[in-house]
Amino acid sequence: MIEILSTGALNSVQDLGRKGYLNIGVGQSGAMDRLALSTANIMVGNPADYAGLEIVLFPMRLRFVTDCRFAMTGADAPALLDDLELPPNWACNGKAGQILIIHAPRRGARVYLAFAGGIDVPVLMGSRATDLKSGFGGFQGRGLIRGDQLTMNPPRAKSPGSYGLAGVREMPSLTTETVIRVLPAAQYEDFKGEARERFFSELWQVTQETNRMGMRLSGAELKLRSPRELLSHGILPGTIQVPPSGQPIIQMAEANTCGGYPKIANVIDADLSLLAQAPVGSKLRFLEIDLAEAIEAQKQLDHELNTLERALGLTL
Repeated sequence: MIEILSTGALNSVQDLGRKGYLNIGVGQSGAMDRLALSTANIMVGNPADYAGLEIVLFPMRLRFVTDCRFAMTGADAPALLDDLELPPNWACNGKAGQILIIHAPRRGARVYLAFAGGIDVPVLMGSRATDLKSGFGGFQGRGLIRGDQLTMNPPRAKSPGSYGLAGVREMPSLTTETVIRVLPAAQYEDFKGEARERFFSELWQVTQETNRMGMRLSGAELKLRSPRELLSHGILPGTIQVPPSGQPIIQMAEANTCGGYPKIANVIDADLSLLAQAPVGSKLRFLEIDLAEAIEAQKQLDHELNTLERALGLTL
């Protein structure tokens, strides 16, 4: 069991999302950075889809009420377990009474904590994810507040010593540009040639109007060849819509299930985790690839997770 000592209302319990309910208006939710949560779960001997914590507001402080193995992944954030400084992408044992403090990231935007056994909250529509927009799932359908106590399911594996992962992906920062791979979307050809060229050639800045629903960008104005009125249609995380302002909006984990703005591109699934780690104020550049490359990127990501699971399975 852990007790939340200080937090922000956007810090929440998440797993890999709620699938198969778009037809009744229920979005996917789940971790913004599914790769980070999956990695943290594997590091403590859990299946990749177990529920953990997504932390986006800092500092975050929690106390271990009982002994519990945990892993911290995602953003490069300073963290202390009592007085012991923890490296990024680190797994270790938290002892009853110890306090974990996670400060604002140096790079990246979101930190993930997984606990051996996974967080024990009710399964709703096949998932333990919190849908903050609709107010259900997770822990009491909301973000965490001071005094919350979260219990864990029994661990599935033994608890080895502390260790970390080397050679993990580089986190986005305010001083570098992040390349995001995309596929052209349904209305791509409806945009002026100049707009399509600018979409790929110019940098886009992540604005403060960014949350689990969507990421608003600022940059060149993207104009259609001629005005269009579209009926609302299905959208998914990664869909890049362009409202009348001409400034793109990327749908994220709590994306609406439908919308009527023209779609210029779709972020490939393998890059959604990278996109989720782009902090407010950072710069993005889009790179067009084809479907075969997108499929290969996802296969490579799955292979890396499978390799990690096999390697740690020898120890855990």
